[in-house]
Amino acid sequence: MYRQGDVLIVPVDEGAVPVTAAEQSGLPRDARGRMVLALGEVTGHAHAVVGPGRLVREAGPSGPLLLHLPDGGRVVHEEHAAIPLPRGWYRVVRQREYVPGAVRIVAD
Repeated sequence: MYRQGDVLIVPVDEGAVPVTAAEQSGLPRDARGRMVLALGEVTGHAHAVVGPGRLVREAGPSGPLLLHLPDGGRVVHEEHAAIPLPRGWYRVVRQREYVPGAVRIVAD
């Protein structure tokens, strides 16, 4: 497992990746060519992955993200050290917090 700020990146066995996710072409990259895992609402900074690969959303309106890195990659952020990731599939989980009456994603 890898953590950078409020983003947790968990390796996933290729056999556990849903077929629908494996067949997707991937979400669009940002203007800098990065796959954005989480965008900071307060700072505008991004937890992003550079390198070849694709980022797909699992089924459901707010399904978790799956990251496929056929050659490995690096997670980067303006305020954190880069994290190298080996090749493979990963589930991207955003940290959540409880507030009375709701559960929400942590704002960066």
